[in-house]
Amino acid sequence: MKIVGAAQGWSGPPQVREGRALDQVEIRLCRTLEELQACVELQKEVWNFADADLIPLRMFVVAQKIGGQVLGAFLPSGGAAQLIGFALAIPGNRGARSYLHSHMLAVSEAYRNSGLGRRIKLAQREEALRSGIELMEWTFDPLEIKNAYLNLHKLGAIARRYNINQYGISSSPLQGGLPTDRLIAEWWLRSRRVVELLDHNSEPDVKPELAIEVPAQIYDWKAKPETRPLAAEVHARNRELFLSAFARGMAALEYQRDAAGNGRFLLGRWDENFSYGA
Repeated sequence: MKIVGAAQGWSGPPQVREGRALDQVEIRLCRTLEELQACVELQKEVWNFADADLIPLRMFVVAQKIGGQVLGAFLPSGGAAQLIGFALAIPGNRGARSYLHSHMLAVSEAYRNSGLGRRIKLAQREEALRSGIELMEWTFDPLEIKNAYLNLHKLGAIARRYNINQYGISSSPLQGGLPTDRLIAEWWLRSRRVVELLDHNSEPDVKPELAIEVPAQIYDWKAKPETRPLAAEVHARNRELFLSAFARGMAALEYQRDAAGNGRFLLGRWDENFSYGA
């Protein structure tokens, strides 16, 4: 990923470089076409999509008009604020339940691993609750260790559905040519596990029945043609484990990372009765 709008000659995380905290960042709904266009440009930088795969400006505009969210993270920069992150969500309905589908979360490269992604998600939660929405969901790559850790461990989402090759083969090099299999994160904003975690800093008690491993080397394996078969083996193995576990009524409830950077899903039974309705 590449930082957008950085001053020339800077290097390293900005909050360390300048001794300033990211609490200067303002997270709010985008207001103008220029701010929405900045989201499109940041999308290009983060995913390096071919033009055919980009979400266009008009989709960001439509999301605003039909009850979705386009939240931006803005850093004061001279006379104009600099966009360093955004989240795009669109409304959805399944069964008897209305919800927001959070389609994209992007953070500029120099601000990654700073907690900004989590702050944007928390702002999404606050905005959703103000609008009477109690459920958000999104898809995520089960091989992306940092994303899984954020979604399950830091936010309290669960996953109990698995979509095979949801978007087809992607032009993004981050996918490494693998099928775009996706877990669906369900973020029940008023559930006990989410309220205890986010409002009371108390981690949920999980009784795991199954662990699904993701090796830290997966990123290197996906990046090189000669090692992509190793990534494909992990992908295929984990796909079958997830499908089998979900068919037996389990859910991914927690995610752990070890000192070497390996990831591990913990699956078990969710003891709260939140569903999409009839």
